Amino acid sequence: MNILLLLAPFSVILGLLAVAAFVWTLRAGQYDDIKGSAERILIDDEAPEPGLDKAKPAPTDTTG
Repeated sequence: MNILLLLAPFSVILGLLAVAAFVWTLRAGQYDDIKGSAERILIDDEAPEPGLDKAKPAPTDTTG
């Protein structure tokens, strides 16, 4: 039963730290543009250059 004297304040302090971290992220603007970041990864920044082939075969050694 004496362990509750230690665990109760510890859990309250841990909860307050979690709330403080959440408020800190709100003030920093972490949640301002949630949908933009999710869609930004799907959009290409620039079109690939024509005639530029990324999948070139490896050079073969013909010297024997």
